[in-house]
Amino acid sequence: MKDLQDYKKFAILYVDDEEKSLKYFARAFEDQFWIFTAANAEEGMKLLEEHKDEIGLLMTDQRMPGEKGVRLLERARQLRPRIIRVLATAYSDMDAVIAAVNTGSIYKYVTKPWDPPQLEMTLKRGLEFFMVQQERDQLLREKMDTLHHLMIADRIVSLGLLAAGMSHHIRNSLVAVKTFLDLAPSKLQEEKLDLDSLRNPEFWKDY
Repeated sequence: MKDLQDYKKFAILYVDDEEKSLKYFARAFEDQFWIFTAANAEEGMKLLEEHKDEIGLLMTDQRMPGEKGVRLLERARQLRPRIIRVLATAYSDMDAVIAAVNTGSIYKYVTKPWDPPQLEMTLKRGLEFFMVQQERDQLLREKMDTLHHLMIADRIVSLGLLAAGMSHHIRNSLVAVKTFLDLAPSKLQEEKLDLDSLRNPEFWKDY
């Protein structure tokens, strides 16, 4: 069955202190994947920070001078929790693999020397998983945006109904006030000669 996935939509970052391994990896997979390579953890982390929205999978060797692969994967997880993390290691480093699995730092591990067809399948499955996560997150964001807009619309309608109800009462009150102001001068004119009537409490009580 023909593979319909676009495996170059997101990049793979491979970190290894062996220059031959980096060149071999790039040459073996550059036709199928978008590849970044780095010679140590520091360079790898710098590339990840610069291309954090483009890299979907990080694969690193465990045994490197300075920072080890497991530590790099843990830092990558803190920066980009969704990134797929693969550890390449020899059988003698199984303690590191077990520790990485227990801490949730890796998606999978591959043994060195790696088998190209098997590694290709691992990389494809990893990128597929990453893209599914991306699509799911996008759908959730769109759904949350829709719900947010519906909540705003509902509040606007509620405020409109409240304002309409209040305007009815306000309008009635203003009519009474306006009538009072319109009639007051003429009433005073009628009573200008009669001070007692001017103070007639019954008249003002009606208003």
